[in-house]
Amino acid sequence: MRNTRTLRTPGGLSVRADVRALVVVVALLLAAAAASVVLIGTGDFPISFGDVLRTLAGDGTAGQEFVVDELRLPRVLVGLLVGASLGLGGALFQSISRNPLGSPDVLGLSQGATSGALVVIVLLSGSATQVTVGALIGGLLTGLGIYLLAWKQGVHGYRLVLVGIGVSAIVTAVNGYLLTKADLVDATRAVVWMTGSLDGRDWSQVWPLLALCAVLVPLVLANARSLRMTEMGDDVSYALGVRVERVRMLLMVSAVLLTAAATAAAGPVSFVALTAPQLARRLTRSPGPNLVASLCMGAALLVTADWASQRAFGADQLPVGVVTGVLGGVYLLWLLVTERRAGRI
Repeated sequence: MRNTRTLRTPGGLSVRADVRALVVVVALLLAAAAASVVLIGTGDFPISFGDVLRTLAGDGTAGQEFVVDELRLPRVLVGLLVGASLGLGGALFQSISRNPLGSPDVLGLSQGATSGALVVIVLLSGSATQVTVGALIGGLLTGLGIYLLAWKQGVHGYRLVLVGIGVSAIVTAVNGYLLTKADLVDATRAVVWMTGSLDGRDWSQVWPLLALCAVLVPLVLANARSLRMTEMGDDVSYALGVRVERVRMLLMVSAVLLTAAATAAAGPVSFVALTAPQLARRLTRSPGPNLVASLCMGAALLVTADWASQRAFGADQLPVGVVTGVLGGVYLLWLLVTERRAGRI
């Protein structure tokens, strides 16, 4: 029997809480916060852990406030929001497809957002804001195409994954073609963006992503119970009164928007959406989509990977997408071996 507790409010509302999952979520939040403070203090102008906290509280020197508030805090906030968006989006897709490989990386959504950005960079020589808009449009169009192609009296697990893999291959080929048509300057700019990086991020990337998360995260969590019911199968869900396709469509659109917005803000940071939900599930040992734990795991993973990209390789600073790609590739191989031994693939 799972270690659950029933929490009652003064108004008579009762909520069942999984103690282990709650502890994991709190631990991940603390880890993400600690990694963020360490990351803010990292750089050519190092700041101690305590000084970072004092500066964030408004008691730092003028130099510390400039470095923290204007240069480093926006980058860390973008990292937290991008990681949280990818973790939540990955958990939604894996739950909807009922497949641990059903993440935006595998389904082609990240590649679709990349196509939108490449069109703006290569063909239109657009600004950073236009690249962001292009990535959002590319991700939405790719998600819509996958949904329509996978539809057959509903959208179901392996069909969604297989269609997504096919679309991913096509879109990746389109991206390669766009790069061959770019001049050297635009191609260099596009390749840097495609790697996935938090370099140079400022408040202009923070506010749109924060506003989107403020709308979509509560919307997704409000439908978490219905999503968990859909994992029991469409017939059972219908019998319990769940409007399966309406819930599935709403959550897929939310997942596409979260993924596209994260890609627009930081480029296609690979494998966070794939690994975060699975790691969260293994830590909580809880059935269901584990949405909150996946969100927190994604945020903690990305800021930790960003710190590693700056400090773990000596004088060489790598884009965060390189670090997540290496770690995620190793994790993917392990996941495939594990699923094969369990007879699920």
